Amino acid sequence: MSAAAFSVVVFVVFLLALYLLQRYGDLRKQQRMVLLGTHLSWYLCFLIVFVLPLDVSTTIYNQCIHDSLNHTPSVSQARLLNQHNTNSTFKTSVPKVCEEPWSYIADGILPVFWRVVYWTSQFLTWLLLPFMQSYSQSGAFSTVGKIKTALIENAIYYGTYLLIFIALLFYVAAHPKWKLSWYTIGITAANTWGLFLLVLLLSYGLVEIPRSYWFSSSNDFLLAKTYFKVAKLATEKAAAEENLADVMEEVADASVSVRFNHSLRKCVDTILTKCPDKYREEMGSNVESSQNNNRILPTKTGLVNLHKKVISAVQTESRTWVQWCILLDQIFHLEDVAKNQSCPQRIFTHSFPSAHHSWIQRFIYTPTVEWYWECVCRRVFYRLLAVILALLSAAVIWSECTFFSTHPVLSLFAVFVHKAEQQHIYISMEMLCFVIILFMCVCVYSTVFRIRFFNYYHLVPHHQTDAYSLQFSGMLFCRLTPPLCLNFLGLIHMDSAVSHQDRIQTSYMSIMGSTRLLPVISDGFYIYYPMLVLLLCVATFYNLGSRCLNLLGFHQYINDNDMTSDLVDEGKELIRRGTLVTGCSRYLNEITDTNGQNDFSLQGGWALPNK
Repeated sequence: MSAAAFSVVVFVVFLLALYLLQRYGDLRKQQRMVLLGTHLSWYLCFLIVFVLPLDVSTTIYNQCIHDSLNHTPSVSQARLLNQHNTNSTFKTSVPKVCEEPWSYIADGILPVFWRVVYWTSQFLTWLLLPFMQSYSQSGAFSTVGKIKTALIENAIYYGTYLLIFIALLFYVAAHPKWKLSWYTIGITAANTWGLFLLVLLLSYGLVEIPRSYWFSSSNDFLLAKTYFKVAKLATEKAAAEENLADVMEEVADASVSVRFNHSLRKCVDTILTKCPDKYREEMGSNVESSQNNNRILPTKTGLVNLHKKVISAVQTESRTWVQWCILLDQIFHLEDVAKNQSCPQRIFTHSFPSAHHSWIQRFIYTPTVEWYWECVCRRVFYRLLAVILALLSAAVIWSECTFFSTHPVLSLFAVFVHKAEQQHIYISMEMLCFVIILFMCVCVYSTVFRIRFFNYYHLVPHHQTDAYSLQFSGMLFCRLTPPLCLNFLGLIHMDSAVSHQDRIQTSYMSIMGSTRLLPVISDGFYIYYPMLVLLLCVATFYNLGSRCLNLLGFHQYINDNDMTSDLVDEGKELIRRGTLVTGCSRYLNEITDTNGQNDFSLQGGWALPNK
């Protein structure tokens, strides 16, 4: 049963990572190495989260065996203990109170598993993915050129980490009593950096996730926020189109300057293949009609930079168009919900009925069912879910601030796990650990999916995320997941550095070396820094970060803000005028799934209702 459970977890997590990659990336168009690196990084991080509860239950079972044998020390039981180390049939001689968990994993499997998963993820995040980022963004026209560019761009990146590592070696050399190896130093440095970022992202998610579900129960709130997004995206879309037009002018000049018999013509043709069809056709006609031979020839370096600019401009313009179409679809749906709330027939009516209905819409999600869900049940369900998530957030915040206390035990999660351990209810223990760590991961990972650094990092669904952002998210996941799991084990007092008890360590902790590494880190940073979660959650609750971004000119949706109200009104006006709607259809064919079906569709074509 244990082998089957472990295999099912591994397979399910693989499908989960593949689904997310298919949703955010483009499996058909993006480079295979980019997709492979991103999928592997996501897969390994999700795998840690799903397997760790099994490691906890296995460790508690082993601790139970150890304690029961030590309480009645005899020669016969000592022989039984020796038999347990060499013979898997020992479970028939174990006292009944120590019943083997349904998901028990045999000795020797988890240490090897954790070692492979951890060091593979660290290799990805610190070496391979940064290199692949530069490689995918390079404008070079050959593989050798892309590799050279990636090595040069990452020289400073790798050099910085080397200097930090050397500094840590000197610091350890000055304290010979610590007896730490490069292995320990590397893990400590990576986990310290990850914990620093983890607390920031976790604090935001603990507040924003319950609040977002509470506000999402109100259709008026969702409609106003979508209008706000429309106004912001309209500006971004206009800027992206203007930037693309400017870049296409440069490409047109290069295409005219470099004749067909020139050595650089292959580079120009490569650039032309990355241009939209409309611009490429115009450039072809311009080349045929142009007779001007006095243009300045571009250099090879200039074409490399132009190639990079074309890739970025086309991706940005395509992404903003798709986001625009998605927002229009959301606007139409939310407006339909507002209209149908007062419908006496209790049948949901769309302003633009879809021409194609799936069997689910015909037989299960009928117009009557849709009306009850959208107008009645969704509001109650979202608010109930928001309350449950808020309670989970409160439990996490309390445990983060009190997990260092062992007498008495104040961490709620440590109390719950200890009660389950006393009663040997392994399935409840595993479910509890899974819910806790899953919620913490959702808070952290959802923040990673939401944050945006200008146009350098932005995860966009419907296959619109570029290679750089996909790999950057993989790097963040690999750096955040190990310290998150260490923090979780500290919350449930499965880390001896926190519990101060002589207990059997989990296989994961034995590979990580616990947090008892450097005194200044294990006794200070690892213990007290997570308490900052409380202050950061208060700051997030009062939107201090969003207000600061508003002052800097990066507009965020805040209820009691004049700029927000102005942008909401602007979004309403854009929708009322039907601005930029007719062009969405040309992107509909570019965002289809593997079955040839659209991931989304604007309701009833591309015409807006008369208002």
